Amino acid sequence: TMDDTIRRALDQGHRIDITTIGRRTGTPRRIELVFHNLAGRIVISGIPFRGRTRGWIYNLEADPRITIHLKGPIAHADLEGTARVITDPSERRALLTGVARNWGRTDLDTMVADSPLIEVTIPGYPA
Repeated sequence: TMDDTIRRALDQGHRIDITTIGRRTGTPRRIELVFHNLAGRIVISGIPFRGRTRGWIYNLEADPRITIHLKGPIAHADLEGTARVITDPSERRALLTGVARNWGRTDLDTMVADSPLIEVTIPGYPA
């Protein structure tokens, strides 16, 4: 079972690292991002960039395994999960509305068109 400190850390979005597996190299790739907790769903996005798909998105399309590295302030832990790249426009709009609100952004249409977006499932969370 997941301990309460980790659960508390996942309950509120903050800066984390993620590790994906390189689609060509097969080697781990670690980067820093921010996750959002939207009604119990763990969502990771990024700044919209027209015509550019992030390497981490390509990696997760090839291999959906992801490691979330919590690095404070509440907990430090490495959590194994599964990522789903979200491409459906209506689901993207629904989730990115929450991301835009968290970030204070008003360019939702641009985000829906051009932001990377994944949902991460971690065993035992949020149940």
